[in-house]
Amino acid sequence: MQVEKKVVVVALGGNAILQPGQRGTFEEQMKNVHVTCEQLALMVESGKYKIVVTHGNGPQVGNILLQNEVGKDVAAPMPLYVCGAESQGLIGYMIQQNLINLLAAKGKGNIPVATIVTQVVVDKGDPAFANPTKPVGPFYSAEEAARLKKEKGYDVKEDAGRGWRRVVPSPDPVEIFEKEAIRQLVDARSIVIASGGGGIPVVRENGVLKGVDAVIDKDLAGERLAVDVKASIFMVLTDVAQVKLHYKTPQEESLARMTVAEAKKYAAEGHFAKGSMEPKVRAAIRFIESGGEKAIITSLDKATDALEGKAGTTITRE
Repeated sequence: MQVEKKVVVVALGGNAILQPGQRGTFEEQMKNVHVTCEQLALMVESGKYKIVVTHGNGPQVGNILLQNEVGKDVAAPMPLYVCGAESQGLIGYMIQQNLINLLAAKGKGNIPVATIVTQVVVDKGDPAFANPTKPVGPFYSAEEAARLKKEKGYDVKEDAGRGWRRVVPSPDPVEIFEKEAIRQLVDARSIVIASGGGGIPVVRENGVLKGVDAVIDKDLAGERLAVDVKASIFMVLTDVAQVKLHYKTPQEESLARMTVAEAKKYAAEGHFAKGSMEPKVRAAIRFIESGGEKAIITSLDKATDALEGKAGTTITRE
């Protein structure tokens, strides 16, 4: 009897696409994505899993915004949420093509791979809209920042002595709008790349979708995606092999397993850095509490071992 394959949502960290110190050329990114996709192909080759892939997009959107700024006098700049859509196409193309080629080389060229431009619904009453905190785009002088605030209504803040930057809201994801399309593709044994960069933020106004300038945390959006497509496993791939307590101190301790209760306790004690490990652990907790089987946090090179319980940090209900 054929065993039903488990659906795994794999959330790729930024290092899967762009390494520290790299300029971010297409060739550099394509090479990094190839290495990443070798790991994803191993998951598929095992015959145990159906995978849905999501990813970050910070550097890519940053570059698109810079291109907007430099070219604004010759080509109309696009809103931030449109830049997010552009980055989904760019990164999705790289992942999609690499997976197609790798699977074909393994004799599995009959597995379809598709990128879905994904809208993520947020609540227009989310408190984040009253308190924008997420820096995006280039640095400005104080004079430029004041002009942008006056002319375009941007929220701007000084960034650690490096200059002024635009800041936007980071609302909580409520729903993956294209979830039904993604489910149907997964059921038809396609590999799906979705919700890149946390998704394109949209709100509902009088029954109509409308894009908003915001940035949704990619790990929280990945968790929402995992729940909405009824995944069994939510895997976050980052730059460390395991979650650690007392990180970068003499008392540093790696964790192979955590229960939800333990994860909440460690988070309350301040073990997980804001904007780094904290949202990953929070997303893992949400996934389990929403009915997921388990969440895994590990590094890219440990992904297949972590699925077998031989590496990484596994979070479960009990």
